[in-house]
Amino acid sequence: MSETQTQLPTDIWICASWQEYEQIVANLLNEKAKSYYYKGHMRLEMPPVSFDHGKDHVVIIFAVTLFAALQGILATGLDTTTFRKTGVQDCQPDVAYYLRERAQTIPAGTGIVNLDRYPAPDLVIEIAKTSLLDDLGTKRSLYEELGIAEYWVVDVQNAQIIAYAIADQGSKRIQESQVLPGLVIAILEEALRRSREISQSEVCAWLLSQFQQKEG
Repeated sequence: MSETQTQLPTDIWICASWQEYEQIVANLLNEKAKSYYYKGHMRLEMPPVSFDHGKDHVVIIFAVTLFAALQGILATGLDTTTFRKTGVQDCQPDVAYYLRERAQTIPAGTGIVNLDRYPAPDLVIEIAKTSLLDDLGTKRSLYEELGIAEYWVVDVQNAQIIAYAIADQGSKRIQESQVLPGLVIAILEEALRRSREISQSEVCAWLLSQFQQKEG
């Protein structure tokens, strides 16, 4: 563990200027840290990723990508990518998607996604094991201000998904995706529950049957 890591509190929001935040993040390049900046505060997340967190992460990515492919919706998914409005906001969601005409918006070779230059993702997903309340609270406000169209929080403990449609810097609960019409949140929750009992490949086969049944 680095000296920088031992000196900084993690999993809480602390006051910091943008310059302090940039310096801290630069010093953590070799650490597996997620970092956020919002309203003059920063948050570092450096806990070990649990087995259940990792499994749900994979299932959700597969489900969203499969649904988009079957529906003929262009989609580009991003795993733990940094999105930044310099001097104002910074985030590293577990999963993000650009959809339809935005799927090819970010060129290859891009490092940090500059939101002063490129649009915000259409869908952002946080996988929450220990960070549930923060994902539902402060981070939701952050994503509202960034102009994300839809935000999901996967509650790993309860195999549930709390999904929000975002508009006009506000959000409301939804039971069916609006950026991926026809994708019912309950189907994804059932996939998560099944993943506790059977292999991911079996869960993927079940999802495929569900999505194809919907098409029929």
